Amino acid sequence: VAVKQPAYVRACNRLGAGLAGLGVELPALHADLLLRRAVRRTGLEDFGPHFSREGLERLTADLAETAALSQVGRIAARFNLLDHLCVNLRLTEYRAGRPEVAAQVLDRPLFIVGLPRTGTTILFELIAQDPQFRSPASWEVRKPLPPPAREDYDSDDRIRSTDRLLGLLEKLAPGFRAIHAIGARLPQECVYLLASSFLSEQFGYMYNVPRYRSWLLQQDMSGAYAWHARFLQHLQVDCSARHWVLKTPAHLACLQSLVAQYPDARIVWTHRRPLDAIASFSSLATTLRRGFSDAVDPLAVGDYEMSHYARVVEMGMAQRGALAPSQCFDVGFADICADPLAVVQAVYAHFGLSLGAAARAAMERYLQRRPRYLYGEHRYSWEQFGLLPDREAELYGPYLERYGQWLTGQAALSRFVG
Repeated sequence: VAVKQPAYVRACNRLGAGLAGLGVELPALHADLLLRRAVRRTGLEDFGPHFSREGLERLTADLAETAALSQVGRIAARFNLLDHLCVNLRLTEYRAGRPEVAAQVLDRPLFIVGLPRTGTTILFELIAQDPQFRSPASWEVRKPLPPPAREDYDSDDRIRSTDRLLGLLEKLAPGFRAIHAIGARLPQECVYLLASSFLSEQFGYMYNVPRYRSWLLQQDMSGAYAWHARFLQHLQVDCSARHWVLKTPAHLACLQSLVAQYPDARIVWTHRRPLDAIASFSSLATTLRRGFSDAVDPLAVGDYEMSHYARVVEMGMAQRGALAPSQCFDVGFADICADPLAVVQAVYAHFGLSLGAAARAAMERYLQRRPRYLYGEHRYSWEQFGLLPDREAELYGPYLERYGQWLTGQAALSRFVG
């Protein structure tokens, strides 16, 4: 049962609906207006070579014509887009004035990819407990200036302000935290870093922007990954990283660009039956988008996501063929749920990494502190979103045939454990 938004949110949305009925939609979400506002706010003008103005223009057009934003949704979207534009401007300026940023080496990052809701998050968070890895925390990605410093990394004032903002998200989208944990100190996935280039699936999670997302799958993403690398260099300039551990399902469609930017990347692909994964993701997307729109149709969400991610998987399989087998490792969602530390050990064994006693103990403590249903059980079904096995077979046939062994459990572990 969906939990209602606070009364003040519903009142604001009713007011906005009344104004829209009179032909008044504020705040405006036009690309030109947002760009001018970001320039005025920062006093800067250089968005750098990897900013996609077309991405911003297509996104704002879809927000205006398709997303059916509520009044609170329009306010949140304006804040969201303006914030990403200002981050872009400020990071570009900072990099130009400090050569040490461009000199940062990003050595053998570990990327976790796969369909959404396939165990990528818990695997990401566990590996982030290992001192030899560094993950981008939500607070430093949201407010990267000045670069985080090692000496006060765990007490930075930006942690509190980010937690307050994330608390507001739970009010706008009640129940979201039970589906996907959020917190200033938790590792943030790469779509948020990519968002300030305006070539990112981040916006598709929050808003119904199908034309933007379909356009995004057709783009050369090399510039986006160059921006991604610049962002990581910025984050580590005063807070060094031996290796980064990173994740987002969206990487799956961009393996070619990812590896072009990071030739020594190590890639873990998580697998789960698409029908279950897409039902879970549709639940997440429906819950989140209801924070920004009063017109979210679960059946439409399920239909679009089922088709969209079929294309993502198709692209991932095609692009993986060009990679060395040693560069990738497959794991199953069932294995992650059954014994996540055994899966971590298998990942480490494949890539020749050592899982020290201190790192393993930190992972065990993390699992104890963050059980699977810490904020409540996530309940969903195929039927809620109009998903059917026949449709799964039609769209994901090659994927099911190639990776079927990873969908039943134990395939990933059998090579390394008894």
